[in-house]
Amino acid sequence: MNAQAETTGFDTDKPGALPASWICGVTGRGTPKWTVEADSSAPSKPNALKQSGSGTFPWCVREGASIADGYVEVGFKPLSGREDQAGGVIWRWKDGDNYYVARANALEDNVSLYYTENGSRKTIKYVDAPVPGNVWHLLRVEFSGTRIKVMLDGKAHIEVDDTHIAGPGSVGVWTKADSVTLFDDFSFGPAQGE
Repeated sequence: MNAQAETTGFDTDKPGALPASWICGVTGRGTPKWTVEADSSAPSKPNALKQSGSGTFPWCVREGASIADGYVEVGFKPLSGREDQAGGVIWRWKDGDNYYVARANALEDNVSLYYTENGSRKTIKYVDAPVPGNVWHLLRVEFSGTRIKVMLDGKAHIEVDDTHIAGPGSVGVWTKADSVTLFDDFSFGPAQGE
């Protein structure tokens, strides 16, 4: 594996367009809208990635990334949504219907871990955690073999073993339903020592 650590703040991308080297879609149905937008609150100014459409599970992944073991993290800010206000990261993404996702939800005040298989999302674990809306949070997942650790704002909330999706895959960000969410400082890399 030749994966290198990489971080993007979307600051060199053109506002109003998709970020370079990213592909976007939806698991299920809907019309997600992923665009780079200027945002003065972004942790690294001037831009952030915004999902402002709606769909069952909108996703946006880094094209060409392939990691089996490592980490993925992102800053996210839940802005609005009547049904959901979620921000998540995905890893071991094989395609739009098969991947892991960890997400935090401001409407439900919880952190959840799922796997998506053949387009169907299955819960592995969820825990209550404060997720204030309209505030930037840091969501990080570390994964190695079957071990998965999910952290929100520096605190570990979920640590489990799961065998559903193995091997390398891409990494990216995720929302749900009508969530309008900003993402910034997306970072991923291989496990230590690889």
